[in-house]
Amino acid sequence: MKKPVALATSLAAVLAIASLTAPARADDFPSAISVSGEATVSVAPDLAQIDAGVANDAKTAKEASDANNAAMGKVLLALKGAGIAEKDYQTSRLSLQPQYGQNKSTGATPVVGFRASNRVTVKIRDVTKVAGIIDTLVGAGANDIGNISFEVTQASKLLDDAREQAVADARRKAEVYAKATGVTLGAPLSVSEGGAPVPLFKSRMATPQMAPAAVAPGEETLSVTVNVSWAIKAGQ
Repeated sequence: MKKPVALATSLAAVLAIASLTAPARADDFPSAISVSGEATVSVAPDLAQIDAGVANDAKTAKEASDANNAAMGKVLLALKGAGIAEKDYQTSRLSLQPQYGQNKSTGATPVVGFRASNRVTVKIRDVTKVAGIIDTLVGAGANDIGNISFEVTQASKLLDDAREQAVADARRKAEVYAKATGVTLGAPLSVSEGGAPVPLFKSRMATPQMAPAAVAPGEETLSVTVNVSWAIKAGQ
């Protein structure tokens, strides 16, 4: 009476293993083709940002701080006079540090003075004025200009045409795959956008030595990627 039970158990195990190892049927695969489409657009930047500063050395901390405050005051007045709105410039760093000397005979490093520095970040909403603003900063006493960057503030709107092109690129790729596999495309099942437009041009320049300063904004190359899935049906 026990042998039939054992035989039935063994047969069930064999069938279970066979079902796990059997090749998948075509119906088991998702009925969709998923591809990515890409497109780029080149546009001129409409915003520039400059990091400028002044540094002053003196024998005492107060002397260095007072001189630095006066110097930065002139810089801020110059920015205002150049038409830069107060909301578009902001203090980015303020420091007061001791300066050390070297006593060769004793090896000591006494404090010989202090350095005060103040930096301001300036947004320029008309990139044609960048060179003039740099010259204004230098003329007002800024002795450290750098971290000049350009960007596109309305990148998303400017990318609308690129989005359409990216979808067309995705359809082109999907049709290639559909033809190669003997099916035809149906309606799109999902569309998603990947990544985000970012400024690709960013440069740093030393303190200008001559006026007018030479600045080239160039162009920003922005890109968009879309992921699209199309339903498929058997070729007719």
